[in-house]
Amino acid sequence: MYAVIDLETTGLNPLRHDRIVEIAIVHVNADGDITSEWTTLVNPSRDLGPQHIHGITAADARRAPSFAQLAPTIAGLLQGRVVVAHNLAFDAPFLAHQFRALGVEVPLSLEAGLCTMMLAATYLPESGRSLAACCAAAGVPLDHAHCALDDTRAAAMLLGHYIRAAGQPVPWQALVDAGVAMPWPSLASSGPIAAVSRRGRGMVPPSFLGRLVEALPRMPGPPAFDNYLAVLDRALVDRQISETEADALVDLAKRLKLSRRRVVALHRDYLGALGAAALTDGVVTPAEERELRAVAELLGLPADAVAAALHPDAVRIPRQPARRFRLRAGDEVVFTGQTQPPRDDLERRARDAGLTVGFTVTRSTRLLVAADVDTMSGKARAARDYGVPIVGPAAFERFVAGLTGAGSAPVDEVVTTGDDVTQSTG
Repeated sequence: MYAVIDLETTGLNPLRHDRIVEIAIVHVNADGDITSEWTTLVNPSRDLGPQHIHGITAADARRAPSFAQLAPTIAGLLQGRVVVAHNLAFDAPFLAHQFRALGVEVPLSLEAGLCTMMLAATYLPESGRSLAACCAAAGVPLDHAHCALDDTRAAAMLLGHYIRAAGQPVPWQALVDAGVAMPWPSLASSGPIAAVSRRGRGMVPPSFLGRLVEALPRMPGPPAFDNYLAVLDRALVDRQISETEADALVDLAKRLKLSRRRVVALHRDYLGALGAAALTDGVVTPAEERELRAVAELLGLPADAVAAALHPDAVRIPRQPARRFRLRAGDEVVFTGQTQPPRDDLERRARDAGLTVGFTVTRSTRLLVAADVDTMSGKARAARDYGVPIVGPAAFERFVAGLTGAGSAPVDEVVTTGDDVTQSTG
């Protein structure tokens, strides 16, 4: 009757080589009861993307079959059923693209399936849009977010809640009948392929921003608004938006026919919802406010957007004088990665400004300059252990300008997240 699916992926955009790294399919009968479950890791033949979110290790993914090997099994599990997902607008096109890469067209689309996020507007009108929020409102357990089987099982129980609330026949009965009759291509199989599961959960507790995202309400207006914002939720969980994720959001906005003005308005509303969620405990700490400022910057919003979102008249936030990070003559600076400008130029700039250039990060290192502030190099790991700030070349140039008096004043404390500067924490 129903096939509920969930995917963990290397990113947001299959057109930019993102791939499925875990899939789960749970069958649900007409009464809303779970009848079977299946899940496996998928070897994407590329890096795993946000491992700190989905918790899948390369050691586990390497043991898994490829999507091409799994395609006949997946098609068989979906055939004759209505495909269901929480934010089907993301999962269905992503899965369809992976089949299409094999030269196979499958009947997966938003119109042909059911979305538990969209159905929540009718059956859980007071809940937020996230799976966690909907499950909490329906009394459905969700054990481990970003584990495909746990997320799919939760979405399946959510579907059961809707079915029992709707009564028989369900309002979407015509969709069920069409799904049962929908023809699927027959894919040749070389034999049974063993599923591969995670050997350890490896789940990371949600960050402050992740917790806020889970609490966000649905957005009033057409379903396209929530479809876009649900993908934005995914992109922002790690507090950065990569170029690939930005491209995916732009492509999605085009598919959903969202104008630029509408997207900007959605970004403002999104930040406002984050601010409201942050205020639920009555206190917004400086660290939390910095995260909101980072989000505002990523969303292309002006500097005063956070103040508006937090509404200073409604809450009294203790303000601490801003600490300013400065480089001083003799401070040790270390460089890592293939920077642009080249590392030799940056090292010469440092020495000309009276700084000491080190080759390893120690407790006495003042600053690590990296080509990518998210680098996992040995120097970066040491910097994070010692609490040494990690900055990009552009930020380093600003610090040196402040040191020499040749340019702008010293920039504020190194706490900004994003491509240019990051704060190391032990």
